[in-house]
Amino acid sequence: MTGSGNTRPLEIWLIRHGETEWSKSGQHTGRTDIPLTAEGEKAAIALKPRLEGIQFDAVFTSPMQRARETCRLAGLDSSAVIEPNLKEWDYGIYEGKTTKEIQKDTPGWSIWTSSIPEGESIEQAADRAREVIAAASQFEGRVALFAHGHILRILAACWLNDDPTLAKHLVLGTSSLCILGFERTTRALLRWNG
Repeated sequence: MTGSGNTRPLEIWLIRHGETEWSKSGQHTGRTDIPLTAEGEKAAIALKPRLEGIQFDAVFTSPMQRARETCRLAGLDSSAVIEPNLKEWDYGIYEGKTTKEIQKDTPGWSIWTSSIPEGESIEQAADRAREVIAAASQFEGRVALFAHGHILRILAACWLNDDPTLAKHLVLGTSSLCILGFERTTRALLRWNG
């Protein structure tokens, strides 16, 4: 239940970055490094009072500027460590496109069940998420992860020891805060999309 065998149960706090122009429009934003919108910055700043006074044993952030900036505006950047496995899903040829645009050429396409040419499979993204869980599990107490919608949803599915496609049911808004932890000894979602 804890990474180091001590008595404090592990809690993994998932914080999705603030709004970007592409998250606003529904475009798949994997490896394109775009900034927060003004609204995204305001929402990230609004996270600060929600996180103040909470002791985190570790803080990890995706290397993408939208996640790093959310971490900074939320007041946790001084102790943050860049974690490459927190990068968003690699959408390959679908980068920058909306699902509706993709489905014009590929009817029935779904990020959760279809192939992604020149990108990652859901299993590859899940392998990265499991690596992050293993890294977080080395700590006791609270670990904060600043990252992206799909990778955090997949990470939550992996935390629950479920199939990564469970993530399609876990809606996650920008600047949202979620907590993974335990209900007694069972891995659980303690808070979602808050």
